[in-house]
Amino acid sequence: MPESREMICYCFGYTLEDLKEDYKRYGYSNILKSILWAKKRGGCNCAHTNPKGR
Repeated sequence: MPESREMICYCFGYTLEDLKEDYKRYGYSNILKSILWAKKRGGCNCAHTNPKGR
């Protein structure tokens, strides 16, 4: 898999390329902010959805 298509968030389906494009568009990452927000509220299940278990 090319690095840009590397899955960053298995819970929400975001790739490294998604984060890079989001950052280019806004100067910061709305995606990262939304992932962190969801994680704080228990909306993240990375331990089960990520093959690496994290």
